Amino acid sequence: ELTLGEGFDGVTQVQGFHSESRAFHFQGSSREVKAPVEVSEQMVQKLRGKNEFTLLVTLKQDHLNSGVILSIHHSEHRFLELESSGQRSEVRLHYRTKGQQAHTEVFPYSLADDQWHKVSVAISASHVILHVDCNRIYERVVEPPYMDIPEDASFWLGQRNAAHGFFKGVMQDVEILVMPQGYISQCPDLNRTCPTCNDFHGLVQKIMELQDILAKTSSKLSRAEEKMNGLDSCYCERTCSVKGVVYREDEGWTDGCRNCTCTNGTVQCEAISCPPPQCPAGTAPAYVKDACCKECQREWTNEGDKDRTMHRVAPSEPCPELKCPQSEQVTLSDRCCKVCRGHDFCSEGHGCMEHSDCVNLEAGDCCVCKDGFRSLRDDNAYCEDIDECADGKHYCRENTMCVNTPGSFMCICHTGYIRIDDYSCTEHDECLSGLHNCDENALCFNMVGGHSCSCKPGYTGNGTVCKAMCDGLCQNGGTCVSPNNCVCQQGFTGKRCETDINECKTGRNTCANDTVCFNLEGGYDCRCPHGHNCTGDCIHDNKVKHSGQIWVLDSDRCSVCSCQAGQVMCRRMVCDCDNPNADLFCCPECDPRLSSQCLHQNGLLTYGSGDTWVENCQQCQCLQGQVDCWPLPCPPVDCEFTVVPEGECCPRCVTDPCQADTIRNDITKTCTDEHSISRFSGSSWIKHGTECTLCQCKNGHICCSVDPMCL
Repeated sequence: ELTLGEGFDGVTQVQGFHSESRAFHFQGSSREVKAPVEVSEQMVQKLRGKNEFTLLVTLKQDHLNSGVILSIHHSEHRFLELESSGQRSEVRLHYRTKGQQAHTEVFPYSLADDQWHKVSVAISASHVILHVDCNRIYERVVEPPYMDIPEDASFWLGQRNAAHGFFKGVMQDVEILVMPQGYISQCPDLNRTCPTCNDFHGLVQKIMELQDILAKTSSKLSRAEEKMNGLDSCYCERTCSVKGVVYREDEGWTDGCRNCTCTNGTVQCEAISCPPPQCPAGTAPAYVKDACCKECQREWTNEGDKDRTMHRVAPSEPCPELKCPQSEQVTLSDRCCKVCRGHDFCSEGHGCMEHSDCVNLEAGDCCVCKDGFRSLRDDNAYCEDIDECADGKHYCRENTMCVNTPGSFMCICHTGYIRIDDYSCTEHDECLSGLHNCDENALCFNMVGGHSCSCKPGYTGNGTVCKAMCDGLCQNGGTCVSPNNCVCQQGFTGKRCETDINECKTGRNTCANDTVCFNLEGGYDCRCPHGHNCTGDCIHDNKVKHSGQIWVLDSDRCSVCSCQAGQVMCRRMVCDCDNPNADLFCCPECDPRLSSQCLHQNGLLTYGSGDTWVENCQQCQCLQGQVDCWPLPCPPVDCEFTVVPEGECCPRCVTDPCQADTIRNDITKTCTDEHSISRFSGSSWIKHGTECTLCQCKNGHICCSVDPMCL
């Protein structure tokens, strides 16, 4: 059982779920009510591959609202979505079939009547049952849903996504029960009496799986025996790669003045500790090439050595001619030939290792650690990185985080802050920059790490959506469009629609000459004088209507009827968008408010109220800011194999089963595979001897194709 409530974010008026006293109140369109990633992953694990489950909800939907109750989708694909359309009085179940085709099952029924309803949609393989208020409304056989839902699918409540399908009203007790006939938990009196379609489909699936296992067992056993024979000689370990050299687990090596070890695939190093050498007489500690610590080296002197003497010998090769004056020539203690002042000793070779630079001196060279590195020994030949962040040797100010880098560090701004310089960050003023989501009739207040929105005086809402406060402002059915502006219905005028128009005095009536005009609130009536029979009277709904009288139908406020010479004439109300008193409910195309416009699914086009368009084989309409879409009608096809050609919306019959994407499966028509095993229609298998060739039985025909992604 998945109880959907506590895992959803985005609605401020939420007090919980699973209790009749707590509910979700949905209004407006600036909301994103979807489950967090960890909750979505949990739901996907419970639903993936399931062929039997039930969607349950108790709701009260606003009159004429069209919105999504629950949507599970990934990218542009709706894997499971329940939608209620008040504009067309339909309940729609959207899902994807096993052939990866989008499918919509439409149930003509109106939930958007501002009344409480218990709704359940039970899916059992190819069997769908819709219950409303514990009454079985529809029971159909459909193509089974494809429930291999991706792990990163999104779960939305009360909307399809952040821009479309907004449900308006109240929802509570939203559940997904992964069990047969889950509607019994909502209506206990509906007892289970018969096996479900999923029971039968499960039996057929098990037989198909056994067939597939039988076909593969022999080759799998053979390969398994070969692998098992070599298992004893296998040993797996994680290695380390350093400067192109691969080291095995627990293997150690010396990297300059550091001892390193490969531990579980990670290199761990520590500086070498050099003990002071105990050198005998005649020797002294000194660094030697390719060694980190000092070693005892023989010491040459002229004094105190009676057995040996030092003599100057002529060089084997003459000294090179120097290109500098005598005053700029320098005599060195460790070589015979003079050099010019400023000689590049580093170019002759040096012992400065990685992260250490060679620097020329007057009579030689030395090593100096690069900036951000410290010496591992006193001659600076070996250096290691300084972690300025750990040692506190950085300049990162408040609102930043220090991150160590080789030889330096970086100051990263905290979320909600922008950079001033390399070391400082300040709060990002979204209000000043305009990067906020406040309504045009709201005030933006900058806050630490973000901002808040508050509606202006005269408006109400959550700040991201603000509407004019119209309580008691507009009278006689007028529509409020701003705190001080009302659009009046026909027959009324005034700032607050408080004044009735006297059609009799102003001459705005069509009464015949033998009738008397009587002004009414919001209209007028043409009556016969007492004792007279007026010409052209009409009888409508068992009521007398006088000639020239105009009235609005009680059952349809958008239809206008008139009595003309004894005949009742009714028509749809003519919309005059230049008339400021036009009824926006009947004339949505006259609605100038931005809140009544709709955004196209691609987010690039805007439609006015009343506009229609076609998108992804669906007819869509914008009505007072709400988008409602329903499948385009297709002519029925009565054939075994069908396909929907690219760029078209309706299926066509084909004779080649391998070209069909939809099949009317007949399990009595079996196929015989390469192992001489019978396969049911609808089953699939990997062709023997291949890895990427998938075969499928289609009513006695075998169709095979290569999967390019597998290759």
